[in-house]
Amino acid sequence: MARILMIFGTRPEAIKMAPVVHQLAADDRFEAVTCVTAQHREMLDQVLDWFDIAPDYDLDLMRPNQTLAGVTARALTGISQVIEEVQPDTVLVQGDTATAMTGAMAAFYQRVPVGHVEAGLRTGDIYNPFPEEVNRRLISVMGTFHFAPTATARHALLNEGHAAGNIHVTGNTVIDALHWTVAKDHPLSLELPEDQRIILVTAHRRESFGQDFESICLALKQIAERFEDVRLVYPVHLNPNVQEPVHRILGDVNRVDLIQPLPYPDFAHLMNRAALVITDSGGLQEEAPALGKPVLVMRRTTERPEAVEAGVARLVGTDAQQIVGAAAELLTNSAAYNAMATAVSPFGDGRAAERIAGVLAAGLS
Repeated sequence: MARILMIFGTRPEAIKMAPVVHQLAADDRFEAVTCVTAQHREMLDQVLDWFDIAPDYDLDLMRPNQTLAGVTARALTGISQVIEEVQPDTVLVQGDTATAMTGAMAAFYQRVPVGHVEAGLRTGDIYNPFPEEVNRRLISVMGTFHFAPTATARHALLNEGHAAGNIHVTGNTVIDALHWTVAKDHPLSLELPEDQRIILVTAHRRESFGQDFESICLALKQIAERFEDVRLVYPVHLNPNVQEPVHRILGDVNRVDLIQPLPYPDFAHLMNRAALVITDSGGLQEEAPALGKPVLVMRRTTERPEAVEAGVARLVGTDAQQIVGAAAELLTNSAAYNAMATAVSPFGDGRAAERIAGVLAAGLS
């Protein structure tokens, strides 16, 4: 029986690792052990509750106004101690956060093989997104099992010289989690008028803090003021660099609902109710198309070019005029909207966790 230590610490990581946790726990070929860093304490706990995951180790690393250096140092030390105690056959990390990078590094330091869930995402710009682009490149250097969500991600890994036999296209585990969630009856806690089109907004990227974020907020204000049948629902990230400009610029705008971050099931069902998603998130570029929702990506680059190539997402940057123009086209041109809403999502069929388990079983036997 192979002992697998799964490490995660943020809400997106927990969502994407939850299907893998349950898949391995139900498989008698594995002993599944979970460790959370709690890099995002409150938002992480909501996901753990929803997916009924009780971590074996909880490092509880979150501190007010924590720096990248601080959380990285604490995570590396804490995870190293867990690996020494657990003695896993493989460590699994997901994505591109400080938790994922330090988890891989701690495993590498102890010569434990690393499996990287969602491997091979690249923008080609080390500062966009920051610091995630460098984190995921470093994880790939230390990785043994590269679980690529798409053929594009596989191609990126091959271009970097990784052995083809170590790269496995699985689909993205977020689709597993999303299908499971929206299939469950879960009434929305928000009251949303039936006669209004809902735009779901998320914006929180570190590289946009400052002038770019002000531009994003001004664009959202213009959209709300221009389209009277539209309501923007924005679960606002807890980071003070997000909270301040959002509430200053959008706090008094009609039909803009600034709400607390939602539990994952509420968020997934809100996304299912929305007509359009405007975001700078990475995960939403995968999730929304699986539900037939067009996505406008408020970033200069994306590590998920498959979404753009498939026609389910569009890069609009952080310029207010471009954001408003793209949103206006989708809100007024049904042909343009339908072209994005009916395109096929490139991110998988909801069986990624099953494929990951199969690769691990074969590779560790």
